[in-house]
Amino acid sequence: MQRRHVLQWGAASLAAPAFLAQAQSFPNKPIKLVIAFPAGGPTDITMRALADNASKILGQPVIVENKPGAGGTLPAQTLQTSAADGYTIAQIPLGVFRLPYTTKINWDPVKDISYVLNVTGYAFGLVVPADSPLKTWTHFVAWAKANPGKLSYGSTGTMTSPHLTMELIAQQLGIELLHVPYKGSADLMQSILGGQIMAAADSTGFAPQVEAGKLRVLNTWGADRLAKFPDAPTLKELGLNLVQNSPFGIGAPKGTPDAVVKRLHDAFKQAMEQDSYKTALARYDMVPMYMSTAAYQKFAQDTFAQEKALVEKLGLAKPM
Repeated sequence: MQRRHVLQWGAASLAAPAFLAQAQSFPNKPIKLVIAFPAGGPTDITMRALADNASKILGQPVIVENKPGAGGTLPAQTLQTSAADGYTIAQIPLGVFRLPYTTKINWDPVKDISYVLNVTGYAFGLVVPADSPLKTWTHFVAWAKANPGKLSYGSTGTMTSPHLTMELIAQQLGIELLHVPYKGSADLMQSILGGQIMAAADSTGFAPQVEAGKLRVLNTWGADRLAKFPDAPTLKELGLNLVQNSPFGIGAPKGTPDAVVKRLHDAFKQAMEQDSYKTALARYDMVPMYMSTAAYQKFAQDTFAQEKALVEKLGLAKPM
């Protein structure tokens, strides 16, 4: 028994310097950060600011790669075939935790990702063209009730938080809407400004169009009204017991050494605290939303269960 303990201690003592050396030498080449939405949108712009800060701290470039589509889940899927060395990391949007309930996959979003830290969440809302006859949320609901399945709204993709939140709203109000998915905010804004859809559910990347008088905000989805849109009521003020801010953070491949995860965590946490990142977030009414590695892992476990309940409630779960 004593001999086994000595051997275990010996193995651990040999492994510790190896992990320490790996952490001290990491990174010695560029890191790729895969994000889930196209260039030019709120996610891209804020994550590039974060990556730039982290590059300076880590002493190596953090290169952003855009991989939109599939409800924001492609970066997490990329991790499943990437080396567990910390040189490929990815944004983990909330849609990742819904994926097994809607699509057949051979990996587990909780167990097969090394969670590094959470960085922020979105400020969402619903907008219509400024010249729309749907002047208020009351008008929107009344028109939808009078025209079942004809009121079209766009989102940044099927099974994304804007899509599922709108479907949950529709279910609670007993209305039927026509969902039109897009790959990102830029395409969505082009479509609503071009008159292809009647409304758009998105993060507040629509702010410049609102400020230019081209769009009108019917509601926002946070716990409180947004300072940028003080006249827009929250969903809770409209009688809907819903708050949606869709937290997201950074993950690495399963099996990434703890020392490397800690190095990434520490660098990105420091990057989050810099003014340049906070300024980029403020442009879209977003704020830093830090969760440690342990807290983010717990969040993943809890959210996985909650999203299962939501998908089933909406009747969107696919038979496996």
